[in-house]
Amino acid sequence: MVDITHKNNTLRTATAQAIVKVSSQETIDAIQNKTVPKGDVFAMSKAAGLLGVKKTPELLPDCHPLPIEYTGIDYHIKGLEIQVLITVKTIYKTGVEVEAMHGASVVALNMYDMLKPIDKGIEIHNIKLLEKKGGKSSYIDKFKRDLKAAVIVCSDSISEGKKEDKAGKAIIAKLEACDVAIQDYVIIPDEKDIIQEKAKYYQAQGADLIIYTGGTGLSQRDVTPEALQPLLDRKIPGIEEAIRKYGQDRMPYAMLSRSVAGTIKNALVLALPGSTNGAKESMDAIFPSLLHVFRILKSARHD
Repeated sequence: MVDITHKNNTLRTATAQAIVKVSSQETIDAIQNKTVPKGDVFAMSKAAGLLGVKKTPELLPDCHPLPIEYTGIDYHIKGLEIQVLITVKTIYKTGVEVEAMHGASVVALNMYDMLKPIDKGIEIHNIKLLEKKGGKSSYIDKFKRDLKAAVIVCSDSISEGKKEDKAGKAIIAKLEACDVAIQDYVIIPDEKDIIQEKAKYYQAQGADLIIYTGGTGLSQRDVTPEALQPLLDRKIPGIEEAIRKYGQDRMPYAMLSRSVAGTIKNALVLALPGSTNGAKESMDAIFPSLLHVFRILKSARHD
């Protein structure tokens, strides 16, 4: 199966349909009057559809088992056609469109099985997805922004050439994947004055994002939060919480990180962990949905 461990849980919904076409009005009447010999077609087919939705990963090898938290099944009769509509919901890391389509298929097949003794001309048509919501595409902000970012690596050992930077490069890779231009990329020692100087400089240079990596731990030299907090006009605790929650779901030491998020005028400032995994996971936790903030900051700039 595809690795989805990097994804966030979101509310995901999908609606699918199947069309069951019968050959006579007598069949429609038998369904509505509940006189079909095999029983109540709509009720039994609904039960079959519920089982079909739940058993999807047992039959399709690449489908992830996931918590099905709602399934709704509706029927609409138009002439000799019965539209089967199935809506499935979950709060999880992957969508439920296959579950919805599988459920619609099973409903239609059960209707066929129950009706074939009285109607030899039944046809199943148009099994398809009608709508899906809640995945990554639902939270891509389409606001035209032309954003640019400065990435600042805070590390004594990297600035002295004793270690190679990987965290900063992981941040840059994520930014580029989100169509954010890299204004600058610098490596500095863990010095409070230099950290503050860079934030002021890049804000004055028009950077939309100023992202630090490193210096958010608990050693004596980890001073990035202390350097940045006095400069922030406003903190954004929800970003910090999202980063730590995402990290904590993956390893217990994430609770020790002191990530920071806030604004200096119209620039968004982030202080992320200095480890490669910590930086990468922090970016995965908040991008691309974080970019929605610039819809607000950019409009404020023009007011």
